[in-house]
Amino acid sequence: MMMGELWQQMGSVMATIVFVYTVFEKFFPPNLRDRVQSYTHKLTSHFYPYIQITFPEFTGERLKRSEAYTCIQTYLSANSSHTAKRLKAEVVRDSQKPLVLSMDDNEEITDDFNGVKVWWAASKTSTNSQPFSFSYYPPPDAKRYYKLTFHKSHRDLITLSYIHYVLQEGKEIASKNRQLKLYTNNPSSGWYGYKSTKWSHVIFEHPASFETLAMEEKKKEEIIKDLEKFKGGKEYYAKIGKAWKRGYLLYGPPGTGKSTMIAAMANFMNYDLYDLELTAVKDNTELRKLLIETPSKSIIVIEDIDCSLDLTGQRKKKKKEKEEDEDQKDPMKRAQEEENKGSKVTLSGLLNFIDGIWSACGGERIIIFTTNFIDKLDPALIRRGRMDKHIELSYCGFEAFKVLAKNYLDVETHGLFPVIERKLVETDMTPADVAENLMPKSVDEGVEDCLLNLIKALEIAKEEEAVKKAQEEARKKEEEDEKEVKDKEVKNNEKASEDVKENGFH
Repeated sequence: MMMGELWQQMGSVMATIVFVYTVFEKFFPPNLRDRVQSYTHKLTSHFYPYIQITFPEFTGERLKRSEAYTCIQTYLSANSSHTAKRLKAEVVRDSQKPLVLSMDDNEEITDDFNGVKVWWAASKTSTNSQPFSFSYYPPPDAKRYYKLTFHKSHRDLITLSYIHYVLQEGKEIASKNRQLKLYTNNPSSGWYGYKSTKWSHVIFEHPASFETLAMEEKKKEEIIKDLEKFKGGKEYYAKIGKAWKRGYLLYGPPGTGKSTMIAAMANFMNYDLYDLELTAVKDNTELRKLLIETPSKSIIVIEDIDCSLDLTGQRKKKKKEKEEDEDQKDPMKRAQEEENKGSKVTLSGLLNFIDGIWSACGGERIIIFTTNFIDKLDPALIRRGRMDKHIELSYCGFEAFKVLAKNYLDVETHGLFPVIERKLVETDMTPADVAENLMPKSVDEGVEDCLLNLIKALEIAKEEEAVKKAQEEARKKEEEDEKEVKDKEVKNNEKASEDVKENGFH
């Protein structure tokens, strides 16, 4: 009987509280309600030992999605949401994990930082919601936010360290999960207008990695360590007063793996690729604008730079010859040529793009040039400080062959390996050609068949090299003989001329 009376009293109290709250919400003016709530919070704060921080989903006058909210959502989804009982699924674009699970509204989870326990809650508010009005669907103007609760004795640890840690971890997790993109620059005629951009992109799905790259292990390790040092070098670059960027020059014959190396670097660093086509850039100003549009954690690539523009001869052509050529042209024709001329990017503009003041805009950038003929490039373009590391990708050696054999045939050793090793020393063959000969052409071809195909190809290449070398030597000998004959004729003519002068003088 006593228990029944207790429940009746509790029911009466709860009904009274609900009635008073309803009257307060409906009939009290908003200003008075706010003042009462303010004093209530002040009163309870003396007895409530916890601090709460809210992180709204949208901030600013234009209500942009908060970067802090996104980072917290990513962090909680990866680290703590496995403890939540109610989850919601969201489809995320441009991510390796398109379906992301996060805690649902009005759900709470705990996290631990240096032995300190904190609570995260996902909540939402609605400005137009009526008291005690229920609906299956959330109101359209619902504002979501995360609420962090912690004991006030840990204020400094949470505000100075923990929140920064959560935001950084959220960024790192998002960076690892995102899909890489391959960008190319659009012509400047399409830069302006609705949804127009300077760069267009596709998803980058190249499978290349350093593990499958045909290269000597020592050289491979050297490149990997260099990239790792750069990636973690933010404080070091700031300390030495240098922009956080690094240049790589990849050079070697066609088919030696320069493009594959770039793809492996992008996958290893988890950076987006920006393939810059110089012939589509009108002038140095546009080049600078494209640079500004590239974000951090990106690799800017200019392939076959010796063929992209006539940059190699701009500093070699004599000013006098240039002026004479211009003077000989008709003024109308000269004006038309200037109008129809493609790119006006100069070597000076490209140098400023790589190493000028504007190159310091943004950080954590890699610039890569590739060329088949390094001797054609202007020394100012590839000096240290612009192209910091020069990487030669040459013909296939035995170590590179073993990587290719493992990739294509899944074999690490074979009785024919010593024969191939000897022939690779005698013959120049690119990794692309070696890979083509190792690839099975039918389901009937086995490991030995493919290795024999490579040996045969190396023998043919050696014979072709010998023939080519003989032809080259014959051509040189013929040129030398012709030169010798001409020199003799010149000497004979000079001697005859001297004899005539002497006889005429006497």
